[in-house]
Formats: sequence, C-alpha cells, structure tokens
Amino acid sequence: MTPKRVVITGMGTVNPSGNSISEYWESLCMGQSNIKLIDSFDVSKYTTKFAGLIENYDFEQILDKKECRRLSKFILFGYAATLEAVNQSGLSIDKYADHVGVEIGSGIGGIDVLEKMTIALHERGPNKVSPFTVPMMIIDMISGFISIKTGAKGPNCSSVSACASGCHAMGNAFQMIKNGKAKAMITGGSESAITPIGLASFCAAKSLSQDNENCKTASKPFDLNRTGFVMSEGAGILIFEELDFALSRGATILAEVIGFGSSGDAYHITAPAPQGEGGARAMQLALEDASLTYKDIDYINAHGTSTKMNDMNETAAIKSIFKDYAYDIAISSTKSITGHLLGAAAAIEAIASILMIKNNCVIPTINYSTPDPDCDLNYTPNKVINKQINTIMSNSFGFGGHNAVIIIKNYT
Repeated sequence: MTPKRVVITGMGTVNPSGNSISEYWESLCMGQSNIKLIDSFDVSKYTTKFAGLIENYDFEQILDKKECRRLSKFILFGYAATLEAVNQSGLSIDKYADHVGVEIGSGIGGIDVLEKMTIALHERGPNKVSPFTVPMMIIDMISGFISIKTGAKGPNCSSVSACASGCHAMGNAFQMIKNGKAKAMITGGSESAITPIGLASFCAAKSLSQDNENCKTASKPFDLNRTGFVMSEGAGILIFEELDFALSRGATILAEVIGFGSSGDAYHITAPAPQGEGGARAMQLALEDASLTYKDIDYINAHGTSTKMNDMNETAAIKSIFKDYAYDIAISSTKSITGHLLGAAAAIEAIASILMIKNNCVIPTINYSTPDPDCDLNYTPNKVINKQINTIMSNSFGFGGHNAVIIIKNYT
C-alpha cells in the first residue's frame, strides 16, 4: 500500500500563555511569560512556589457542573482544546465516526483525583472514596472521554512516555493515518500535575527552578545561569487527516506531517544519555522517515527545558546530526515563555511551530542573557526574527529515556 500523506486541519489549546490559539500566538509574539506564584494551595514550605497555571477559563461553558467537579483537570483541559481544534477543522465527526480516532498523551494523568481520594481515604475512610476514582485518574480516560463526547469510533488509545507523551501520541496518530488505519485522528497531549504532591515530587527530584523572586524569568533554556524547569499545565490538540480525505471535504490545510522518529536511551531513569545519543538517533530516524537531510530543516523547536543536563545534551545531539549547519539553523525553546507542560509540551510546541510556518517568523528563547560554552548554538535570543520557515523539527525527551521527534512542513 502506498503510504498516505497526513495533514493538519485544526488546532486548539488551553495553556498558561492563552486559552485559545489566538491568545497563545499573541503571547508568543510578545515574548510574554504568564508564570506566577501558586495560590491554589499552601506553598510556603515548598522550595519552588510558582508555575504556569490555567486561569480564567469557565469549563462550565462546555460541560455541566457535575462533570466539571468529577473530572480530572487534565481531561477538562484536553476536552476544551479538542473543541477548538475540531471547530477549526470543520470535521463532521458523526458523519465519519468509524474512521476518526483519538490518540492523546499525558505523562501523569489524573494525579489531582488520586491525591484528593487518598486524602478522603485517610481522613474519612474507604466508604468516602468515589466510585469514579479509577476512571477519572487513569491516563487513557482522556482519549476515552473525548471519544464519548465527540462520537469518534476509530482507533482509541493514549501514549505515556513522560515529557515525550504528546509527541509519541502525535507520532502514533501520524502512523495510523499514514498506514491507512484511520482517516482522521484527534491527537496531542494534556497535563494537570500542579498539585501538592505533584509539585512536592518535582521539588524533591531537584528538577525545578527555585527562583521564586523572579518567577517570570526563571525558565531560561540554554542560558549559563539556568537552574531548572518551570512546571506548567494545559493541553494542545491537533486534528490530523489523510490528505485526500481532507481535500474531499474542502478542509483548510494548515501544515503537513512528514516524519516521526523515536528511540530509547537505556541509560538512566531521569538523566539523558551522554551527548544526547538517544535524542540524536530519534532526530535521525525522523529525518529518514521524512526522506530529508538535515539541511532541509529550517527550524528546531528544542525540548529546551532549562535544566543543566537536558540543554547541554540536546545541544550535543543537534551538533551530532546537523554537523556545521547546527551553528546556522534557527533554534528556540518556547518553554522559556510557556514553562514545561510535561506530557502536553510537544503538542503546544507543534502548534507554535505551525504558527511560525504560517507567519514566517521564529519565536525566541526569552530570558537568555549569558551564553553557556556547552550550549553554543543559535537559540534565537529574546527577539522574534522574520524568517521563511518551510520545515520544522520538534524534539521531546522524557524521564526513562524516551525520545520522540516529529517533522512538520508547510503544505504545498
């Protein structure tokens, strides 16, 4: 069978930089960080007291009050983003239900529900644990819930690979359509891990920046003075479709997915493999899948977490694949603006990259002031640059040695 071409027809998001695609793009263009101190629970004893939070979104506009109370926030975020993406795509899911699938990733899932029910168990006993605890905390329920709400009856699954979850979900959706198993896929990632136990766990792992006095500038990927990542919450959802199917229904095509690569480090539970070897292999596999050479890539949306280890090793990985061109290619980490959405990061970064293609510009790495000798590439510091972008590569790497890379191009 001839592989099918896969295009993108819709996008949706709720994230700290905006509760819609238009709000998100405006914040990216302004280089505006909405990272702030956490006020939803007491953080006085935490080493990190800030994060990127979803605010001013009324979920009761899209679901009834009972469902909003019952559902984990990661499902609420994912459903809100799905509605925007499906609306933009114009896809009539009821008409093609058997051929529309769902593949959405999350790194942690319903930790908020699990935490709440654990407290109920210890304080009030087992009879006070909700019968909805298991279905609301398991990661696959985001795909299940969105399938139920939209009527999509095609392939239905969820990807779990820590901070690479969203990229693996998109890669799986891409392959599903490419191989003729679905006509369209609702895909992306969602995360809501900013809870007392979620924050405490990342603090204990010493993964987070502790720059509480300067939280808006704490995420500074590739800068010499970076001190850790900034945790955020939210979702990004994209509609992938088989090209001929999208054209047959008159859809507006935003971009084309042309390559995906994934690999495992087999090295350490949290640290990347030395010199980013695993990430480099995923980049090379994505290039081969897309039938491209490294010189065909115009922009890299780096994983760029603002941790010492990731940024140094990702830089080494890029150099190993892109050779001398590594010093010329435009690179940036939009996590400097949004913070790190964990399992949802890849999806909102794919959306940002598509918007860069559409607007012929590169969103910068903000908060960058002091070069690091180990991170010596062009990270597009602090200012948007105008540049024709045809083809992008987006990197995602997760705890456990999970590496995923997706390549997207302008549709012509």
